[in-house]
Amino acid sequence: MIPKPVPFMRIGLANMPLIVALDILSVKRFALLVFIKILGQGLITGSLFSPVFVFSLAGTLASGTAMYLLRRGLGARRVGLIGISTAGAFLSNGVQLALARAFIFGEGVKFIAPPLLGAGVLTGMALGLFCEIFIARSAWYRTRRGPLPDDGINPLPRPVPPPDPSGRAMPLPGNSREKKALPDRDLLAAGLMMMAAFLFNPSTLTRAVQFLFFGLYARLTGKKVFPLTTLCVMAVIISGNLLVPYGRVLAEFGPFRLTQGSFLSGLHKAVTLEGLILLSKAAVGSNLRFPGAFGFFIGESFRLFERLTEQRGRVTRKYFIEGIDTLMVELSAGEESAAANPPKTAPEPKRTVWGVLLLAGGVLFTLALTLIGLAGSGAPVRP
Repeated sequence: MIPKPVPFMRIGLANMPLIVALDILSVKRFALLVFIKILGQGLITGSLFSPVFVFSLAGTLASGTAMYLLRRGLGARRVGLIGISTAGAFLSNGVQLALARAFIFGEGVKFIAPPLLGAGVLTGMALGLFCEIFIARSAWYRTRRGPLPDDGINPLPRPVPPPDPSGRAMPLPGNSREKKALPDRDLLAAGLMMMAAFLFNPSTLTRAVQFLFFGLYARLTGKKVFPLTTLCVMAVIISGNLLVPYGRVLAEFGPFRLTQGSFLSGLHKAVTLEGLILLSKAAVGSNLRFPGAFGFFIGESFRLFERLTEQRGRVTRKYFIEGIDTLMVELSAGEESAAANPPKTAPEPKRTVWGVLLLAGGVLFTLALTLIGLAGSGAPVRP
């Protein structure tokens, strides 16, 4: 993951599949791809039950809808992928900034809006240019869409990357996800109960203790935790709230006033946001299964994602686009040959006594801290 100074900030790389699919998929399949992207990001990053997922949901829905309508409404001759990508990035950031104003920064969002929107425009243009070059060179894309329209632009030459030095082809379908000692459904159920208790806790102090416990809990469930990134994000949230002072003045630095109310409000929001992110990391795993056809597509998407990441060493700087394209061609061919033999998924870990005790202890500890916070809370922190 790329470090983010703002919790919901993205550079937009995950929009590449949506941009490439604009001229390939029907509206129903494109909508399915949008929701798979949203849910897949939540599962991969562990943010499915955190406020960050709400930001991702709103931004992706806004940008995906706008990009599809622009492409279908104006056509490829009137608007290119650079313009579409830029519009999608700008709209996504705009929607997320509106949510940030309501839930995180308040009026202080006006100070981060210009650089964030500017960065979105630049990254959107760069991503659109990359997609244009990829489409012009991609053999996989031509097999999916057919010959490119005669738009006066000659296709770029497509250098052929060297074969895999190991001599091995794309691995057969399988399941190589990390092994866990606790069933994903049990983790999810315990996480949802802890989340409810956490959000009912009015005390910033006991909520901070819960936040620290969630970090430890995430580590115990095998998830990676990045303390420095977490602290940087919390510092940004607190700083954004300090820009709109209220309450008792603690210190003055020229025109800037450090006030107790704005600091406590920022601290409360920072602890809440990062606590939910850590709890979501612990409670949500990529092995989590969803019922129905949509759940099947999610599972297949993760399986294909794993197969691609296992071969990421074949994508070199010199043959970056061509390497991705070659993997996509091999993956498509492998899927056709494997269609008659569906892959077997690894069985979910069995429920153990120590696992149940660990989850029950986490729920009870979180609930106890919430009861302490309710009993000792004074005036509520301003939301």
